Amino acid sequence: MSNQKKPKANSGTIALNKKAKHDYFVEARFEAGVALTGWEVKSLRASKVQLVDSYILLKNNEAFLLGAHITPLQTASAHVVADPTRTRKLLLHARELDKLITGVQQKGFACVPLALYWKGHLVKCEIALVRGKKEFDKRQVEKERDWTREKARVVRDNSR
Repeated sequence: MSNQKKPKANSGTIALNKKAKHDYFVEARFEAGVALTGWEVKSLRASKVQLVDSYILLKNNEAFLLGAHITPLQTASAHVVADPTRTRKLLLHARELDKLITGVQQKGFACVPLALYWKGHLVKCEIALVRGKKEFDKRQVEKERDWTREKARVVRDNSR
């Protein structure tokens, strides 16, 4: 018998923020823990989360996730008042917080979440220090993406 572990049913990515990768240049990435309540974890297991308009607020040497929408399940407890867009605390080391705070204080930089994912039984949030793209930057990235697709297509057709 092999000693391979079976992949867990709920392992991997929970939600991606595709809009952030389209609107920003990613300068640095960090992994943060997220302080959640019980009903939020159950909703994350069902992938009921959106990160589209969310952002990171850095205040008093702490980081908070704002604007992330976690939809409560219908089977959640009746005695719990579920607030889908509540502010959630992010758990980071002091060195990482210092890097983020100094980066955000520079002109043109912001801090946004890129993804939520499982790491073992814990929920982690990938956050990034980003710089905004201009409209011509977005067009240039799109042209480069189209060109790489076209190159791959030409190579594939010529190899046959």
